[in-house]
Amino acid sequence: MADTPFNIALGRAVELYNRVDSNDPANAALVIVLLASSGLESHATLRDVDTLAAVVAGTTNEATNTGVSRKVLTDSDITAFSADDTNNRIDLDVPDQVYTSVANDGTGAIGAAVFCYDNDTTGGTDSSIVPISLHDFAITPSGGDVTLQINAAGFYRASGP
Repeated sequence: MADTPFNIALGRAVELYNRVDSNDPANAALVIVLLASSGLESHATLRDVDTLAAVVAGTTNEATNTGVSRKVLTDSDITAFSADDTNNRIDLDVPDQVYTSVANDGTGAIGAAVFCYDNDTTGGTDSSIVPISLHDFAITPSGGDVTLQINAAGFYRASGP
């Protein structure tokens, strides 16, 4: 998957992931949103937006296919990260995500996945959800299960010099 960090999350992705893992605040979660292929704006355009609401405010739309819904990952769904002192980096990972019986209806083909941070899954809105990274995920559903396979290194890498 080609991936692009959102500018708003640069330097913050590890902190946001850790907040979910630490259950601080209690309703914090990572949210994975699939985007429709049709009208999908470029990575260069999308990386400049600051909220999930802004991601889908232009011609980019959230996928509405049967079998597709947002994946909400809480502290029990993720594992604590470890700093890789040898390579001077931290890789953030989540389990592969399975979408069941995804139909080629709704918005049709799927073009990307967005990993986000939501600090309040019980009362927040898309305007308060912070996009972390954007990943190409081009599929044309055919009614079967679809697996969003996360890169072996994870969905996000923070590294230093």
